[in-house]
Amino acid sequence: MEKVMDEQNEAPVRRKRSFGKRVLRLILFLLFFVLCLAGGLVFGYVYMGKQGIEEAFKPETWMHVFDLVFAP
Repeated sequence: MEKVMDEQNEAPVRRKRSFGKRVLRLILFLLFFVLCLAGGLVFGYVYMGKQGIEEAFKPETWMHVFDLVFAP
């Protein structure tokens, strides 16, 4: 981040980051989050659970898991 000297009191003043950089950082963070979530899902369900990878991404599988966890 570039610092600019203020002419009145000669203290460094920070420039604000541009809006585009913030949006890019947010998009990259969300993309990384989704990739990590999918990787963890595949690792846990396929490698640890010894199930097929095609079942890991079916909504019916996760509805069943949800029903098991929150069953009365």
